[in-house]
Amino acid sequence: MTELSPTAGKNSQDIQGDEKLSPRKAPSICSTRYGIAFIVHLCNFIIMAQNIIMNITMVAMVNNTSHQPSFNDSTEGLPVDSFGDPNNSPKSLPARAPVYDWNPQIQGIIFSAINYGMILTLAPSGYLAGRVGTKRVVGAALLGSSLLVLFTPLAADFGLVFLIATRILQGISLGLGYGGQFAIWERWSPPHERSRLCGIAVSGLLLGTCIAILLGGIISQTLGWPSVFYIFGGFGCICFLLWCVLVYDDPVTHPWINITEKEYIISSLAQQVNSTKQPLPIKAMVRSLPLWSMCVCCFSHQWLINIIIIYAPTYISSVFNIDIKNSGFLSALPFIIAWVICLLGSYLADFLLTKNFRLVTVRKIATVLGNVPSSTFLLVLPFVASNYIIAVSLLTLSCGLGLLCQPGVYINALDIAPRHSSFLMGASRAFAQISAVLAPTVSGFLLSQDPEFGWRNVFSLSFVINTLGLIFYLIFGKAEVQDWAKERKLTHL
Repeated sequence: MTELSPTAGKNSQDIQGDEKLSPRKAPSICSTRYGIAFIVHLCNFIIMAQNIIMNITMVAMVNNTSHQPSFNDSTEGLPVDSFGDPNNSPKSLPARAPVYDWNPQIQGIIFSAINYGMILTLAPSGYLAGRVGTKRVVGAALLGSSLLVLFTPLAADFGLVFLIATRILQGISLGLGYGGQFAIWERWSPPHERSRLCGIAVSGLLLGTCIAILLGGIISQTLGWPSVFYIFGGFGCICFLLWCVLVYDDPVTHPWINITEKEYIISSLAQQVNSTKQPLPIKAMVRSLPLWSMCVCCFSHQWLINIIIIYAPTYISSVFNIDIKNSGFLSALPFIIAWVICLLGSYLADFLLTKNFRLVTVRKIATVLGNVPSSTFLLVLPFVASNYIIAVSLLTLSCGLGLLCQPGVYINALDIAPRHSSFLMGASRAFAQISAVLAPTVSGFLLSQDPEFGWRNVFSLSFVINTLGLIFYLIFGKAEVQDWAKERKLTHL
């Protein structure tokens, strides 16, 4: 691969360490690698939208007064409930929209089914993508999830078992898509552009949340809740076709890339990746403190994010007696802010690299900025219970600033082990996903045990966990390629 570049021989040093990462040419937003980033952005957009549309449509799917699926011919208004509150069932639904008698416990099982599938495939998907290619893994995941979303209304009509099974299978597909996509940056992202390319790609998750929240309720109200699944499922099939045509696993196989850009990318990554498939050094990974610091910090940060998404809106509602869950824009506002901050933070990280900041310093600065303000704002939330505007502003800023971690700890695997980064990024996210199960369980216990100070305890615990994870990462986090991640040279006797 390196022979394609006349300057590849000059790039013999490992630029993943603390060397200067100054670009050899100015990055172009119209280049092929940025086109790949925007396609992955679109893929993430549909992945997240398909993930949360059940939360939005659930309010239109349930009817606590009926014991059999029925149809309602009314066209009165439907509240835009982005969190699927089972207690906010509409009195009337669009024409020919079936409703079901699902109690809150059954609804909880339906919501959580997709997470079980995702946990199963997040780590294996990264390894699989590194072996057979990101294009195949993510393409299959996108098509599978889209077809399952299209099938969801029919599965609900067949019965609860069919619906839960469909949700689990969809979670498996989404886990493959989310965990497998990071392998593409092993061969497409020059080190000094890595933050912004990953930021552009991952920010699609936030945009998908915004659009699904804003449009899901409107579509349910005007066309009926099954149309939400048909529209987002159909759009996913279109994205699958675009993915198959426009995305390639590396610059070498891309048929339309400019030869100058291809040589530039290959020479930039000459010392990080190769064409041979090396086995995973599992024992060395388990003993690696930099890797554990990354996993622990991802877990603690995801705990914070889960608390914000699940409990902060309910806190505002209970304290101020204002149901913000029925306001589509207000529910989407934190994710809109997060989408903007994610893009700006990614560009800021790469900008600091051009100013001779050490790579490990940039990663830790981004991680600190994404952890400390967010957890602090959430900690002081119970102390501003007298001012609704301040409380909502803190909630919005806490969610938005948390995405500054994206160009920090979340892409650190590309620094410490570029050859195995696809597996490690999936594994770290699978480890962090455990917080999605533990955070609501522990927080629910705290709220039930101490009604008076329960919210303060929930937010304080989140602050402590987040701070401990951050400290562990600041002490043991690294950005240079680890010894166990370097190329092994075989000696022939």
